[in-house]
Amino acid sequence: MKMKKMMLVAMVATVLMSCGGGGGRPTFGDNEYPIETVSESSAALQSTYPATINGIQDVEIRPKVSGFITQINVTEGQTVSAGQVLFVIDNETYQAQVRQAQATVNTAQTAVNTAKLTFDNTKKLHASRVVGDYELQTAENSFLSAQAQLAQAQATLASAKENLSFCYVKSPAAGVVGTLPYKKGALVSASNVLTHVSDISKMEVYFSLTEKDMLSLSQGEGGLRAAIDAFPPVKLQLTDGSVYAHEGKVVAVSGVIDKTTGSVQVKAHFPNPEKLLKSGGSGSIIIPRSADAAIVIPQRVVMEVQNKKFVYLLKDSNKVAYTEITVDPQNDGVNYIVTSGLKVGDKYVTNGITKLTDKMEIVPITPQRYEEKIQEQAKAMSVSDIVNATKTK
Repeated sequence: MKMKKMMLVAMVATVLMSCGGGGGRPTFGDNEYPIETVSESSAALQSTYPATINGIQDVEIRPKVSGFITQINVTEGQTVSAGQVLFVIDNETYQAQVRQAQATVNTAQTAVNTAKLTFDNTKKLHASRVVGDYELQTAENSFLSAQAQLAQAQATLASAKENLSFCYVKSPAAGVVGTLPYKKGALVSASNVLTHVSDISKMEVYFSLTEKDMLSLSQGEGGLRAAIDAFPPVKLQLTDGSVYAHEGKVVAVSGVIDKTTGSVQVKAHFPNPEKLLKSGGSGSIIIPRSADAAIVIPQRVVMEVQNKKFVYLLKDSNKVAYTEITVDPQNDGVNYIVTSGLKVGDKYVTNGITKLTDKMEIVPITPQRYEEKIQEQAKAMSVSDIVNATKTK
């Protein structure tokens, strides 16, 4: 029975202590409130920024020729190598063009051979003075014309072969295949994106900093390049709330400020050995930072009214003053870094702030004494009181 009561006492003590924040305060039968003195300390914070994730290379795959898809050689999510054939476009027409161009080349080659024999024979006759200069020049011109026609036919053949090769749509880079919106038999052209191939061995994560933050970094490090080099490793929080296992490195900052948002785009690289990150994904970049000689107070001692924040300071004659403060917008969810409104040596109320009013007179006690009184009150309560207290809470 004693053990059960001790457990209930501990439970109620916890409830009473939690009441001491914004939710109220235990009843001690007096006007006692715990007071803490403001001091400076170092604080580790983190800033978060929405981010988008892309592969290090994200390529649209389009056909260079029009036609019906006759083969699809890959599946969605498949890893492919550079030069691998992904799709085949109907190529009967292009094969016929190659055959026709090859025949033209063969004919032109025969004409060149004949013209060369004629030219060589004419040179011998001209040397024996059997024919004149006119005949020699005519034979040479015919040979040169045949060579030009052969070159033209060879160029046509090369173009036909190139067009035929376009029917075999290859991956320009190694990566992972995206969605496949077109099926076998679909008519496609250069305006159609057949799929995407993303190199996700390393990921590019983009986020934005305000112009003010970017100027602060640049000036503090002696230039933008130096600021990038000195940028701390960043973390990536995924959409499920988990933090990605590998840290990233900021590698580039846009040289143009977005006029609509007043922000600067920043790019960070993250390794992706497990292929967990996918191109087109999203998350949040986490940038750690530290503040030296900062004034840090718990969030539970702060009241927020119409986006303004207030604390109760202990003034002369033990009266409290409802005082506005400003805090750093980035916080860890537990504490605030106060940027104005408080100074070292100020004393603020830590518990029961919802029961206070401006200029109210209180009896200040230490936080340790406050906890002791909670324990004393909890022990003095009966079991039924304890049960009712937990129900009330």
